[in-house]
This record gives sequence, C-alpha cells and structure tokens, in this order.
Amino acid sequence: MKSRMKKKYRLVSLRLKSVAVMVLAALLLSVISITLSYRTYKSTMDEHYKTLTSHLAKTAASELNAEDLLRYYNAVKQIGEYDEDKYQNDPEYRADYDAKADALKDERYEKMLATLFNIKDCNEITYLYVQKLEGDYCTYILDADRSDEQCQLGTTHEVSGPTKEAEHPEYGIPAFITNDTYGWLCTSMEPVMDADGNPVALVGVDISMDDIVADRASYLRTVIIVIEIAVVLLSVAILVGIHFTLIKPIDQLSAAARSFVEDKSESKGGESAISRLSIRTGDEVETLCDSVKQMEQDINNYITHLTAVTAEKERIGAELDVATHIQSSMLPSIFPAFPERQEFDVYATMNPAKEVGGDFYDFFMVDDRHLAIVMADVSGKGVPAALFMVIGKTLIKDHTVPGTDLGTVFEEVNDILCESNSEDLFITAFEGVLDLTTGEFRFVNAGHEQPLLCRNNGAFEPYKVRPGFVLAGMEGIRYKSGAFTIAPGDKLFLYTDGIPEATDANNNLYGMDRLQTILNTVADRTPEEILPAVKADIDAFVGAAPQFDDITMLCLTYKQAMEE
Repeated sequence: MKSRMKKKYRLVSLRLKSVAVMVLAALLLSVISITLSYRTYKSTMDEHYKTLTSHLAKTAASELNAEDLLRYYNAVKQIGEYDEDKYQNDPEYRADYDAKADALKDERYEKMLATLFNIKDCNEITYLYVQKLEGDYCTYILDADRSDEQCQLGTTHEVSGPTKEAEHPEYGIPAFITNDTYGWLCTSMEPVMDADGNPVALVGVDISMDDIVADRASYLRTVIIVIEIAVVLLSVAILVGIHFTLIKPIDQLSAAARSFVEDKSESKGGESAISRLSIRTGDEVETLCDSVKQMEQDINNYITHLTAVTAEKERIGAELDVATHIQSSMLPSIFPAFPERQEFDVYATMNPAKEVGGDFYDFFMVDDRHLAIVMADVSGKGVPAALFMVIGKTLIKDHTVPGTDLGTVFEEVNDILCESNSEDLFITAFEGVLDLTTGEFRFVNAGHEQPLLCRNNGAFEPYKVRPGFVLAGMEGIRYKSGAFTIAPGDKLFLYTDGIPEATDANNNLYGMDRLQTILNTVADRTPEEILPAVKADIDAFVGAAPQFDDITMLCLTYKQAMEE
C-alpha cells in the first residue's frame, strides 16, 4: 500500500509539473499575443486618425485666404488688448468687446467661416479653428463652433502641449493625441501660407477619439477572450498528448523498474514486468524502454556471474585460510624452540603481505653440536611464491647434513630448483651453521641481505659477506661458503628486504639506518623481545600505508659454549 501511495504521489507530481509548465506557457503566450495584437491595433488606428486630421487641416488651410486672415487679425488687435478674465466675468466688457469684434466680420469673413463649417460637418470634425501665434500666446481668428463656447474673433490663450514644445510651431504641428477635459482628441495644425510662402496662421483640426478608445477597449476584451479560449484548448490538447506520449510510458517504466526490485527480493520466477513492457512512441521514450530492457538483462547476467564469482571467491578464501595455516605450521613457531639447550636462544617471525607469503625462515639441529639457521625470500607473492617456498625450504633442510659444505648444499638445491621452475621464480637465501662448541659460524649467501652482527655488549653492525647468485636462477652456479667466529653474548639478526623497503604513505623507505637504530635501542634484550620491538617500529613508520612485501626476521643469541 505504501509503495502504491508513493507511486500515485509521483504521478500526480509529474502531472502537476506538466500542468504548471503549460499554465505558465499559456499565460506567457496570452500576454504576448494580446499585447502584440492590441499594440498593432492601437498603432494602426492612431496613425489612421493622425493622417486623417492632418489631411483635413491641410484641406481647410487651402480654402482660406492668408491676406484676409492677416487683415482680420490686425484689425482685431486695433480694438484693444483681449482680457480673458474680464471677458468671462464682466458682461459689460464682454458685450462691448463682442460688438467691436462683430463689426469687423464682413461678408468675406462669414464666407470663410461657412467654408470651415462645411468642412467640419462633412467630416465629423469636433473642433475646427484658425489661430495666429504670437510667442507663447495664440489669437483666434476663426472658430467653427455653434455652441456657446465658440471663441470670439481676437480671443487670446496661452499655448501649451506640443504647440509650446515645438521649435517652429508657426510652420505646423504634426498630428498628436491628447486626453484632457475635452476627452480623447487627435489634433493636427497646418499653416496657412501667404503668396511669399510665409506662415500667416494655423488651422487646427480636433477629431474626437472617445469612440475609438471605447472600441479599443472592446477589441481588447474580445482578443483576450478569443486568445484565452484558444490557449486553453491548445493547452488541454498538449497535456493530453503529453499524458499518452510521456507520462503514461514513464509511469509504466517506473512501475516495471519498481517491480524488478520487488521480484528480486521475493525471488519470483517467470517473465518480469520490464520484459513485458511494450512502448511504441517512436521517440526517446521508446529508446529508454529498450535500454531498460537491455539493462535488466545485463543486471541479471551480472548477478548470475557475480553469484558464481562470489562463491568461487569464498571457496578460494577458505582454501587460502587453510593454506595460511599450513604455511605457518611449516615454519618453526613454538618458542622456546629448544628449551633443553642452554647454549643459544633463537626467535623468528614472518608476516606475509598476502594470505600466504614467499618469505621463509628455518632453524634446526644438524647434529647435536651444530645449529642451522635459514632466512630466504622467494620472488613474487601469493600462492605461487608460497608453493615455491615450501619446495625451497624442504630442499635446503634435507641437504643440510653433517660434514657437507654449505656451498655444496646450495649448489645441489639450486640445480634441483632449476629443473622444474616453469614460473621463472628465484630465491634469495642465507644459511648459517653455528658450531655450539667452538663458536665457528659457517655461512653461504645466495643474493640475500647482509646479516647484522652485535658483539657482546656492542652494537648491531652489518657483516659484509659475498652476496652470491640467487637460487633457481641458473643451473651450474658455484657457491662459496664463508666463516667467522661468534663469542658468547653475541647476537645475529637475519631479515628479508621487506623490512628496509617498507614504505609509508609518502613512499619514504624505512631503510637500514632506522633498522640499526631500533636494534641498538633494544640490543640488550632477548630475541623474543627484540623482534616485536622492530615490528612495532616498522608499523609506527608505515602508519596506514598498505604492506607491500612480506616482513620476516630471525634473531640468534649465542649464550655459552657447549661442553665437549
């Protein structure tokens, strides 16, 4: 139930996202469409009326006589300065002024006024008048207005708006649209020129645009309704298309993918929900469906393969655990090794880098008075090195017999190892035999590290010996043994290259100097105490860095001579 609720929530969420995107797109499209449509309509109508008013003003100007207009203007100025405040508020002043102005109106004046009325009535002009500009003021000469608000000849007003803002208004004012106490008006003013081409007066034409503005609002409402209906229908169609081409297929993919996990957890057999998918949209969703099917096959194959690999790794891991136990059991690991012997003390450890290692050590009594110690390192790591180590250790011990020179021992072992060395492995080895009676220490070295010798109450120092050639490298190699004498109290330390070549996280080597330092710090201790101290110092140096090579070491203390 919880899974189905999550599924439903996701589907609703996806639909909501689709609807939200479509609503935003629809709103944006509506705003853009309505704005462009309205602006285009408004611009077209405004330009039409501006052109119309301009043409009517030019027509009226062409019907007027410039000399007559100038004559009437000069004559009205002779009757005195026009006072607008007195004219509006002083009846006596107004009656006197009107009588003087009317006296100037002759037959030619009335004829020009009748012409203006005729033009106005035939073209539905709201206001038609003739003015003379004088600086910031204009004086009415003609006003085709039948109402009581008709401007008398000589009426003077202060200019404003585009007339005041124009640089040379006497040459005409381009058509403009205003909205004031008179409503929406489209105004154009054209000059009346005299015979010399000089402007005498301006003919003003005002056409009411109140009806046009109302039509504009009606047009806007109609456009909004039509576009919104179209956008809603288009949005619904698109959402339906998205549902069947995107949301529904994705829903099927989501449900199939979820059932894949559930089927695996419940170990259901048979055909899976993914394999039953049949999406044919002809686009990327169909490609995604095919990819999911292929992915399911790949995952199933991988799981099958991984199961087999995991089982195999577990089997190998179990066998390696056994091999590790077997290898450790092959090396002397019980200490003290010879509790009945008082002449010496020996201790050794081996820490492999992997489950099994290639290093090995050994110590054993050749006879009652001779102790043999061996330290060796097989090239490589892991199982091959461990198997080769077993062979090498066994051969060295078997061939170390009383009276046999150690050089001969290594020669025989080398030839045997070379006979069946198909993996081209080799062994670096050091073997020494201590005469417990005389203290003579005979040794042979096959490419191994130099031993460190600590004289009684002294310090550990490298004892230089001939390195010799490695074992299993080439048949017929001759090995020479050497000898030196150690006295009671002396210590001998053998090791593999895993100690000086141990590295920290910055790839710095542990080195021989640090090895000697720690050995000399604990030189007065027993072998069983010295080796753990060395291992602890190595671990402190290496830190968290991984161990790359086996770490093997052996320490021998010659305590006292054996009585003959």
